[in-house]
Amino acid sequence: MAAVAGRLSRQALLKTKSLTNTQQASFSFKSASRGKKAAYGLLGAATVGSIGAVGAALAFPVLASELELHPPHYKWSHHGMFSSIDMKSVRRGYEVYKQVCAACHSLKYLAYREMVGSFLSEDEAKEEAKSVMITDGPDDNGNMFERPGKLADYIPSPYKNEEAAKAANNGAVPPDLTYIVPGVEGEEVSIMEQCSRSYDIVPRGRSKYNGAVPPDLTYIVPGVEGEENYIFSLLTGYCDAPAGVEVPEDGHFNPYFTGGVIAMAEALYTDIIEYSDGTPATKSQLAKDVSTFLVWTSMPDFDDRKKLALKILGLLGTMMFVSYYAKRHYFTVLKARKIALREGK
Repeated sequence: MAAVAGRLSRQALLKTKSLTNTQQASFSFKSASRGKKAAYGLLGAATVGSIGAVGAALAFPVLASELELHPPHYKWSHHGMFSSIDMKSVRRGYEVYKQVCAACHSLKYLAYREMVGSFLSEDEAKEEAKSVMITDGPDDNGNMFERPGKLADYIPSPYKNEEAAKAANNGAVPPDLTYIVPGVEGEEVSIMEQCSRSYDIVPRGRSKYNGAVPPDLTYIVPGVEGEENYIFSLLTGYCDAPAGVEVPEDGHFNPYFTGGVIAMAEALYTDIIEYSDGTPATKSQLAKDVSTFLVWTSMPDFDDRKKLALKILGLLGTMMFVSYYAKRHYFTVLKARKIALREGK
């Protein structure tokens, strides 16, 4: 009986050992093919990279003061491939700028001639230019003088010169925002961070708000995250600060601005102006129109570029089919020929 039990035990142990060896052999990396080795290597590298990325992300603390509300994405009429800018909205946006925004903000890189044929006729653009006085000269006596504006003139700044801007804003000069990526300590600074510095707006707890200078608006839309979505959200996003958020006396709470505190007061209200075409001047309508106007000021050739792109795409598509036909036609002889090897006599 004992001998039988011993034989059975030995057979069971041998089967277990052979099964273990088989499993080890089946999972052996050395015996795997090149494809499997490459797959295992890529899987391991991806795993290590993912762990490293998660570790790097968790290594940096996230502060509540660094959080900001990102603007939603609205369906603008000019975002489609075959869509153009709504020039009626641009015209209304110019009225908003002229009656509300021009008191502080400048558009010094926009000329009156660029309005002709876009949202104003030539006569209307001439009247707009004549309504402002442009400093020109010198005359024959070497003196500067003022004259009515012309189509070739640019929209004048609210301040005559930098010294006047400094005197009106406690020594601060409005920044030029044409180039939106200045280098500061080796980092790229966003356009709104540059605005916050020029405004003396420090969103993370500091309370210096005197001497705020409005930025130039000519190229502001392409330089901000969200572009016109951000401008619209910023103009309509003013609200009361939530509990626990301290807003200085000269500041205003806006969740879409970095840090939540901005020096610029809420500028748009319902019926603050009257549109010339009779459109109801609601707050959202005002913000939408001025945002569309700023899109146009930053890209006056927006529609022309789209038309050119469509022409180029159409031409390339036509050339592709012509090239394919020519290739099939001219290389048919080469593709259909038969090469035969003959043995010498």
